[in-house]
Amino acid sequence: MKILLYCLNYAPELTGIGKYMAEQAEWLAARGHDVRVVTAPPYYPAWQIGEGYRASRYRREVINGVTVLRAPLWIPARPSGLRRILHLASFAVSSLASLAMQLGWRPDVVFVVEPPLFCSPAALALARLTGARAWLHIQDYEVDAAFELGLLKGRTLRRIAEAGERWLLQRFDHVSSISNAMVALARRKGTSNDRLSLLPNWTDLGALTQHAGVDFRARLGIPADAVLALYSGTIGAKQGIEILADVARQLRTRTDLHFIFCGSGAGAPALHAACQGLPNVHCLPLQPASDFPSLLATADIHLMPQRAGAADLVLPSKLAAMLASGKPVVATAEATTELGKLVTGCGVLVEPGDAAAMATAISALADAPVQRHELGLAGRVWAEQHLDRDAVLLKFEETLVALCAPTVQGKRADVDYAGK
Repeated sequence: MKILLYCLNYAPELTGIGKYMAEQAEWLAARGHDVRVVTAPPYYPAWQIGEGYRASRYRREVINGVTVLRAPLWIPARPSGLRRILHLASFAVSSLASLAMQLGWRPDVVFVVEPPLFCSPAALALARLTGARAWLHIQDYEVDAAFELGLLKGRTLRRIAEAGERWLLQRFDHVSSISNAMVALARRKGTSNDRLSLLPNWTDLGALTQHAGVDFRARLGIPADAVLALYSGTIGAKQGIEILADVARQLRTRTDLHFIFCGSGAGAPALHAACQGLPNVHCLPLQPASDFPSLLATADIHLMPQRAGAADLVLPSKLAAMLASGKPVVATAEATTELGKLVTGCGVLVEPGDAAAMATAISALADAPVQRHELGLAGRVWAEQHLDRDAVLLKFEETLVALCAPTVQGKRADVDYAGK
């Protein structure tokens, strides 16, 4: 098949959507499919253009068998509600030229990723002009999240945005998302069951066992017998990341408990400043992919802060690797949310925004090595059953084939992502 992936983020970005889109594209190419990607220059999560790229230039390159077409975009120095909209719109407009170049290629499937939803109309138009199937994959419900987190405000504006979103969802041949709750939300927004499927973010289980590389404890001067709590990933608005500094401050007298906060993003400077003077906190930038398994293996406890308003609108992509690492997770989430259901049984839940409760949970786990082992093992087993990369992508490929076969009706992937 000829498959066009249309997404804002792509490799060499190390986290989030860019990581998964690159792995997906390269997996499909290795299976013999002809894969092209229309995307932007790498910039996330630091909000700075990656070395060797320019924000203002179109560029064509081939990465691991995948043809990648880069379109320009504007990157705000200080992301805010309006600036984020302009940022996303700049890519949606500039990428039209790259899409137009695919008219002669005539893809079988146009697979577009939200965010940004701005790209959906052009993806639909290309699919209709070329006779391709149009597939929308929702990594974040950016419209709902923007209003719930206060990035955008106003009832009238929200009604208009939600109406436009519903109109678009109902016109795609197929819609997928990364969790049961997010699939259910697409259903409530008017997408029929026969056009819905679950496509969770996966993890490479084999790669996570290969962690004989960097000794992060030795590098950072952390005692070998200390309990280490790790946050690694994007440091931005949806994560509620500011709670981590409060937690570390409350536990500063425990010399046997250390924290690593590893990541980049708009919230990183504020987090680093808030941790100044805390000897048990170690701040690192995002680490190379080759060192990521070693970093995960260093941890005894994983930290998953999340704002209450975003609980069922986004599902942190980092959770898959956390569970697969065999270490327990302390997450801020309501028990009834998708994140809460996933962490129950392999970690500890606390109320969003409650730094004291999170500190208590971490302290209790630090003193309970047997419980940490049991919870971590449960997470690893669940990841093996539901998040193996090849199993997830094989099911995705089957849905692609069914979608493109004129006599075969695509069927909904009825997998219980919450394991319930």
